[in-house]
Amino acid sequence: MRWVRPLSAEVGETAAVLGGKAHGLVVLRRLGLPVPPGFVITTEACRAFLRDGRLPDGLDAELAAAIADLEAATNRTLGGAERPLAVSVRSGGGVSMPGMMATVLNLGLTAEATAGLAAETGDGRFARDSRERFQTSFAAAVGDEPVPEDAARQLERAVAAVFSSWDTPRARTYRTLQDIAPDLGTAVTVQAMVFGNRDHHSGTGVAFSRNPSTGEPVPFGEVLFGRQGDDVVSGGLLTRPLHELAGREPTVWAHLLDALDRVESHYRDGCHLEFTFEAGELWLLQVRPGRFAGAAAVRVAVDLADEGVISRHGALRRISPQQLGDARTPRIVAADVLARGIGACPGIAVGRVATTADNAARMAADGPVILVRPQTSPLDMHGLAAAAGVLTARGGPASHAAVVARSLRKPAVVGAADLTVLEGSFQAGGHTVPEGTLITIDGTGGEVVLGTSRIATGATNPHLERLLGWADEVSGGNPDRSETERLTAARAVLL
Repeated sequence: MRWVRPLSAEVGETAAVLGGKAHGLVVLRRLGLPVPPGFVITTEACRAFLRDGRLPDGLDAELAAAIADLEAATNRTLGGAERPLAVSVRSGGGVSMPGMMATVLNLGLTAEATAGLAAETGDGRFARDSRERFQTSFAAAVGDEPVPEDAARQLERAVAAVFSSWDTPRARTYRTLQDIAPDLGTAVTVQAMVFGNRDHHSGTGVAFSRNPSTGEPVPFGEVLFGRQGDDVVSGGLLTRPLHELAGREPTVWAHLLDALDRVESHYRDGCHLEFTFEAGELWLLQVRPGRFAGAAAVRVAVDLADEGVISRHGALRRISPQQLGDARTPRIVAADVLARGIGACPGIAVGRVATTADNAARMAADGPVILVRPQTSPLDMHGLAAAAGVLTARGGPASHAAVVARSLRKPAVVGAADLTVLEGSFQAGGHTVPEGTLITIDGTGGEVVLGTSRIATGATNPHLERLLGWADEVSGGNPDRSETERLTAARAVLL
């Protein structure tokens, strides 16, 4: 069996074989968009690894051949003392599991290769920073074992670690919550590194073709200058609004807008891109269509129908009764706001404060809790699963807390800058709020209040009213029925 496939436009396998990440990269290549060269190890190899407890026979030879091809394509050598090649090693299931599995960045930066990178670039700080990032991500993926100084061995260990991460407790918890089959396995995507931490004309970010909270048809997202992609996702640093890229790097901005237009046209849906730019050159690392919720999903569907991208019937088929139920999102009505952040997932959540994932999981047995953290990580998955909502002091719309909350449809407020999370309490608005205190969060507007709050029902939504009007035209229905009944009747006709 052949375990490795190139990341080329000619590859024809499905996401079930290549994983969603690599399959999206193949699509980007077909669209003529810039993707770092690389290859993918299929989900079949992961299933063999999980069954046998070792990398499958023949994979070592295929890895060596794939690396040789990558070295030839980049004119670099993995672990080399001159023009060293560094690679990223990323998971990618057929169904997205954001942040649940292992990633290793800058692999191949042995001590010798790091010295070579410093000599090539004339920037020892950059080379050392990149090696430290590699060592940190390798240790997080593999455990306490020493980091090998042999680059080929590093790669084998990283691939095994990514395969193993399919079966970690956090990954199993996420699959249970999302009803993802436990035997699918993950692919592993290996690509030449592009360095967002290279210089002042480098950086990384996430760009949505439409606002994920409202569906408004404007580019939206966040960017970090001089940093790598894990800094955006972790939520540990203060990101900048995406539009700041236009002033700082106008060429990168223009190419990014073109890429967003192309992927929307291809998928006929709102999309988001993960990107890095190195020395003023844009590279795309991931594409995902959809993933809009509630009122945002309704607006995207209606706007795309108005733009002629999809039909009105297509818009009706795209919106589920569950999404419709989320479309009239209630809002907090409160004069005394304790803290304010970024609404990352719409909805109201009321619960007792829990400042660790373990405490959230324990306390949830006695009623709803709000997980309050400086920022979340994959290690907090059991607490996120147990909580009614999440509040973080740091992070933006692409942070781990925001992405996971949206996938679980749990209200979330991130980036509450006035919030300081302590052991057993948090401080905000001049108050110290002990664990166990009842708070309310508004995942639309980003407000946080003590106790409960008066709630206002969602305002009239013109896009929702138009969608329901189309539903009545299809079903010949009575507009006096409930909104869910009107949509369900139309979908029954169309589906």
